[in-house]
This record gives sequence, structure tokens and C-alpha cells, in this order.
Amino acid sequence: IFFLRFLLVFDFDHTIVDENSDTWIVKCAPGSKLPDEIKNSYQKGHWTEYMDRVFRYLGDNGVREEDMKRTMTTIPFTSGMISLLDFIGKHKGFFDCIIISDSNTVFIDWILKAANVFQLFDEVFTNPASFDSFGYLSVKNCHIHDCTKCPINLCKRKVLEEFLESNFTSRVKYSQIVYIGDGGNDLCPVMCLKKNDVVMPRHGYILEKMISQLAQDLAPLEASVLVWSSGLEILAYLELLIKE
Repeated sequence: IFFLRFLLVFDFDHTIVDENSDTWIVKCAPGSKLPDEIKNSYQKGHWTEYMDRVFRYLGDNGVREEDMKRTMTTIPFTSGMISLLDFIGKHKGFFDCIIISDSNTVFIDWILKAANVFQLFDEVFTNPASFDSFGYLSVKNCHIHDCTKCPINLCKRKVLEEFLESNFTSRVKYSQIVYIGDGGNDLCPVMCLKKNDVVMPRHGYILEKMISQLAQDLAPLEASVLVWSSGLEILAYLELLIKE
């Protein structure tokens, strides 16, 4: 029997949570700010290396794992997002859920587990991070790719395409992919979505602007576009999907 299933692809920062987890961690720094030499060391497309320097600075200043965890688990979820995740949990038979994020494994684990929603996600694709024996956190690039449009550490399109070709999905044919995001690095993956798929850019964020720019340049997406401001709007759409 062919069972209808939907793939939900979530970004994390400014999508599931209402902040950037990488800048939220700065609350742990002395005086809750970074010295100029670290702030000014960022080079475009090399965010992961920059965050590695931030984590080293925190470690050098005695910030430990429990301090970081306490800070990270106070990050606010986006409006309506917990209700949306509860709904997905109650109807998990219809939905496979993945996260593709430029955050890191440690932050996402902490935040989702503290909110008791970690188990809803089938896979999390992000930059691997870990603490060393001295208590320092470090982060590495998610993967290697040759996409010229994406930052050096992560092409979300490559992640999505590889997931769709993986063993996980060999038993499943998705009747629709719903991609929920906000950022510039979400444009590359949504370009590979098909006519029946839906991209949901967050209202007022860069992805929405980039998508409307595509339409003006007469290079619109194949997927339908539904803009959202609250997780409740996404929930309302998913309710319609499973009623059909």
C-alpha cells in the first residue's frame, strides 16, 4: 500500500528558534561581548572558522560547557513553533522531518532536548561540534562541496539531494516536500524543489526577498511559495495537507 508521506525540511536559526544560536552564545562572554579583533576577523563565507575562534576565546576566558548549555537553553523559540512541533509529533505518521542548519550539533541538541522536541527530527544536518578534554568547544565544516553560491562549509542543496537519494528515503516516495527557512543559504536548496513542493520563507527575512527577486528576474521557482510569520500558519497548512 502506498502511504502518503510529506518531508518537512527546517532551517534552525530564525526559523525554529527566533535568534541566531551562534550570536546568542556571546552572552557567555565577559561583558557579553567579543573583543574587536575577533569580531573583525570574520571573512565572508567562512563563518564556521570564525565561530571556532569565538569558542576558543570563550574557553580561554573560563566559559565551560555547563555555562554554555545554561545560556543556549534560554534561547526563545519562534512564535507558534512549539505548537507546530507538537502537531507534527501527534501526526508523525505523515511527516518525516529533517533540519539543515549552519549552526552546530551541540547547540541544536541542547536546545531541542531542553524543549523535549529532539525526537521529532529524523535527521539533523549541521556543522559537527564537540568539547575536547580541556573543555573547549570546537566546530568543523559540515561537508565538502563545490557549489559556488554557498558558504564553504555547507551547501544545503547538496545535503537535501543526498538525503533524498539516501537509504532513509528508499522506502518512501514523498508526495510533497515543504521547505521552511529564512536565510540566504536557503535559496540554493529551494531551487531544486519541484512543482508540487512548497517553500515557506519567513516574512520579512532575506529568503522572502530573494524569492520575490527571482520572480522579477523571470527565473521563478518551480515550487509554490507560502510566506509565514508564525508557526501556527505552517501548522494550518499541514492540517490541510493531511486532510486531503
